[in-house]
Amino acid sequence: MKRFAVCLWAATLLGQQAPGVPEPEKDQVSPAARGRSATPATPPAAGAGRGATAAGRGASPPSASGLSSARELKFPALRVLQEPPTTTFTLFNGLKVFLEEDHDLPVVGGIALVKAGTLLDPPQRIGLAELAGIALRTGGTNVKTPEQVDALLDDNAINLESKVTDSMVTVTFSAMKDNAGIAFQLFKEFLAQPGFRQEKLEMAKAQIRQAISHRNDVARTLAHREFTSLIYGKDTPYGWQPEYATLDPIRRADVRGFHQHYFSPSNTTLGIWGDFNSETMKAELEKVFGDWKAAQPAAPVDFGKVRTAPAPGVFLAERKDTQPSSFSIGHLGGLKSDRDYPALQVMAAILGGGPQSRIVERLRRAGITNDVGAVWNAGYLQPGVFEISGTAKPTATIETVRAIQDEIGKIRTAEVTEDECRAAREAVIDSLIFTHDSRAKLFVGQLALDYYGYPKDYLSRYQKAVQAVSKADVQRVAKQYLKPADLSILVSGNPSMFVEPLEKLGKVTKIDTTIPEPKPEVAETTEASLAQGKQILVRAQQAAGGTEKLAAVNDYTMLADYELDPAVPNIGGFKIAQTDRWIKPSSLRQDSVLPAGRVSAYTDGRVGWISTAQGWAALSGVQRSQIGGDLFRVYFRLLLSDRIEGRTVNAIEDNTVQITDTTGQMSTVEFDEQTHLPKRVSYDTQQTGGAPIYSEDVYEDFRPVGGILMPFKITINQGGHRFSDVAVKEYKINSGINPTELGRRPQ
Repeated sequence: MKRFAVCLWAATLLGQQAPGVPEPEKDQVSPAARGRSATPATPPAAGAGRGATAAGRGASPPSASGLSSARELKFPALRVLQEPPTTTFTLFNGLKVFLEEDHDLPVVGGIALVKAGTLLDPPQRIGLAELAGIALRTGGTNVKTPEQVDALLDDNAINLESKVTDSMVTVTFSAMKDNAGIAFQLFKEFLAQPGFRQEKLEMAKAQIRQAISHRNDVARTLAHREFTSLIYGKDTPYGWQPEYATLDPIRRADVRGFHQHYFSPSNTTLGIWGDFNSETMKAELEKVFGDWKAAQPAAPVDFGKVRTAPAPGVFLAERKDTQPSSFSIGHLGGLKSDRDYPALQVMAAILGGGPQSRIVERLRRAGITNDVGAVWNAGYLQPGVFEISGTAKPTATIETVRAIQDEIGKIRTAEVTEDECRAAREAVIDSLIFTHDSRAKLFVGQLALDYYGYPKDYLSRYQKAVQAVSKADVQRVAKQYLKPADLSILVSGNPSMFVEPLEKLGKVTKIDTTIPEPKPEVAETTEASLAQGKQILVRAQQAAGGTEKLAAVNDYTMLADYELDPAVPNIGGFKIAQTDRWIKPSSLRQDSVLPAGRVSAYTDGRVGWISTAQGWAALSGVQRSQIGGDLFRVYFRLLLSDRIEGRTVNAIEDNTVQITDTTGQMSTVEFDEQTHLPKRVSYDTQQTGGAPIYSEDVYEDFRPVGGILMPFKITINQGGHRFSDVAVKEYKINSGINPTELGRRPQ
């Protein structure tokens, strides 16, 4: 039906990247590298925390105030974090609710914390929780389409988002006070009745697939990801990551099952803050959420245990195409509830918490200006990771690692100075204060503490404990908790550029960071699903004009204009005129007028050619795969797939079938539940270099042509983004196309 392979070839002819493939992000963190100490979404922070401010070097000129140095400036003591006053109650359905009144602004915000997360992914469905988290927001609700939801949010200035971490799913909203009622209703629908529309699930899959394909683009992200996998184990939920092979089999039924299993009132904590009266709000919540009933009884949630066996050694994730090396060094950390956590935070700040930290100063004195930081990450439920990470010039990589190892040894054996301890304490306290610098953030922080079973006064106790850390405490915890023999040292870089071989640090184990190629995942077939698939297709044939009329089509011609979306890299905004001609059963020709000139392509189903202004060549590789896919998806052939030998039509949803053949072609066709006409055809498109990209054609504006309803408007999406709008100018059916002329190359 619609054709766009030539558009992809156009990019190749122009010497550009294939359209529809977004440029890789500067820094992508894979699910396996997500923070282990999960925290819920909070309002945008004014600052993520700051380290201790270094004192100015040399004398400062006198100021108008008479102060001769910045050291003489006096600041008020930082406030002590206290748990905010809240009203807490539990609805009769088991939903636990926290309320905090804040009348400073006429706004209301809310957050739901659901006990679930990526740690609960089945081993064969890694990526399920992340997929559900994306589609929860984008997939609409059972009573509102995604478009209706977006319009309602825009019209009422409501923000509503969902997010998944390793051990928590959050749904948040914010709205003006006058629109709170609308926000509550939408909020409840997303929690209790998410739509998980198939097209939005496919777009979410495309988003995750894109992240998988680019996960090795940033060396530092790669190093951190592989380091955490070493610490936790690649074969555990804490260390694994989605692959094409675990993502592709996930069906809508799996996502619905995830929601039904974990989203229940008794498995959810609800927090509402803002400009309201608590008694009135309690009554409102009872009215809105009181009828929320679990789809099934809530089962105890077990996030599993972290392995404690160390993974010492030197590991190399080789990257030939990178200049600076990236590294991560460390071992398993601890819990936020550990008695020595405050002292360990101060110790990490002394080691590498800012410009005056030991490691940074050591490297600066050696003439190495590297980006290095140290953290003692702690989890709420499971141990975090002690990690010193950064980048280094290839010529200084080995020297940098040795310096870090040396400083770890020194802090275990030699007492730190009082100035170091004071500056580190201030840096840790500053970070704590500035990550809780609003009532809303403090309120959400308290919800997280309750969610993970921590005491209400944890933050104030932690703040006091940090302020009380002494230099003797630092040396004690450094000696007790830092394990030089257990260090995992992961380097991502080009070893041929190292001044010394990495083996100077010890035996080197190479890490395989190859991204396994995607393989089309065929849905499981049963007698019932095959029978249902045929029934869906026959119903569509009748809706389009009748099975016999479709079968009587021997050839067709389509003239169309392709308007490439302006956002498509390199060739966005171009208009392409294209003519498709098909002769039954398997001869297809596409003639296009591109900015670079004319392009023609032909196949008889087995072999073919492509002709450009530079000459012609036999169809092969990606081009052959693309036009082969177009031939497979010819409108009439797709609708008559149950009559084509070698094709299987399998129902995967009530109005959706998966069509495959013996050559490996596969497309998913979703039919409109009202008209039964094809609504969306989705498939993978091969690209020149890189993984196949998820693509979909959305059919609209059906008009009769020779007694058959044909779509005159087609929207093409690739990788979850709009690629092109296709306006069909004319269809011709059974016009008597000459097979010889069809296969003749332009001269």
